Amino acid sequence: MAQIKLSNLRHSYNPNPTGDDDYALKKIDLTWEDGGAYALLGPSGCGKSTLLNIISGLLVPSDGQVLFDDQDVTALPPAKRNIAQVFQFPVIYDTMTVYDNLAFPLRNRGRDEDIVKRRVTGIAEMLEVTEMLGTRAANLSPDNKQKISMGRGLVREDVNVVMFDEPLTVIDPHLKWKLRSKLKELHQRVKATMIYVTHDQTEALTFADQVVVMQDGEVVQIGTPVELFERPAHTFVGHFIGSPGMNVLPCDVKDGGAFFGGEQINLEGPVTGTGDGKAEVGIRPEFVSVSKEGTGLAAQVRKVADIGRHKVVEAVAHDSRIHAILEGEAPTAGDAVMLDFKQSQTRLYKDGWLASSPGEGA
Repeated sequence: MAQIKLSNLRHSYNPNPTGDDDYALKKIDLTWEDGGAYALLGPSGCGKSTLLNIISGLLVPSDGQVLFDDQDVTALPPAKRNIAQVFQFPVIYDTMTVYDNLAFPLRNRGRDEDIVKRRVTGIAEMLEVTEMLGTRAANLSPDNKQKISMGRGLVREDVNVVMFDEPLTVIDPHLKWKLRSKLKELHQRVKATMIYVTHDQTEALTFADQVVVMQDGEVVQIGTPVELFERPAHTFVGHFIGSPGMNVLPCDVKDGGAFFGGEQINLEGPVTGTGDGKAEVGIRPEFVSVSKEGTGLAAQVRKVADIGRHKVVEAVAHDSRIHAILEGEAPTAGDAVMLDFKQSQTRLYKDGWLASSPGEGA
């Protein structure tokens, strides 16, 4: 296994880039520690696959370095990097048995058959496919085929990193949770450095200890799932993570306070951002309370969605939509209500970036 460090990394598919807009990956400095579970999360086209291909050696970056345990591997081909990769579609040999599929990466490197047997049976036990070892891969269900593809990535002991490129895309929704749980369990047991690339927030947040959120070729935040949810560093992170995402409301900043539709909104703490950039208030729906009477922001309920474990209320105030997540009783469409924002979770953003700091005792 290895620590992976990306230093001053940039990449452009344009042979003569002249500005940031010409770069698919803008400057990235990032370190993944040995044995960690990481996710690259972002929408299609944000640069995830480009970054993955640079780490694997399929692409040489325009600028910067890729280091494995401080060794510069930037110019090394994939075969020299000791990387295992699991793709969207299972990469297995249908005519081989499950045992032979799992054994192939080891036999291809000349390992003794006693080592092959020990590793294959161990991985099969972890994947819960021991009873399938004699079965031809062509006869497996799609989820079991992907399990075997994962096993082929995990069976070697000499890999620096195991990379998963949206491995659950073709799996039926009711099986995704089971495979996500199995992958998390496998990481805890084998302690390999793993990087999981996905556009699905649920997959990223349930697998990774640290999530790297990307937008337009940039890393906008790195953090634990809790950190990304509770304190988004950028409004994009607030939008992208959560269902529904964070409420982002236009505001004016004056005298150190934020005003939405002329009404002052109590922020988590002092304003830290400077300049005259676009100012917005961010508050997650989980921290918005709704009442028929009392103080707060006057609004009218537009609709209520009952999704089982809770209700999502959409209200309108000063021509802006605001979502609230409620348990138990909820108002009905057309009701006049008061919205109250939990102050410790109400943040200011300028030009998308967090521009407030927690108050004392927060």
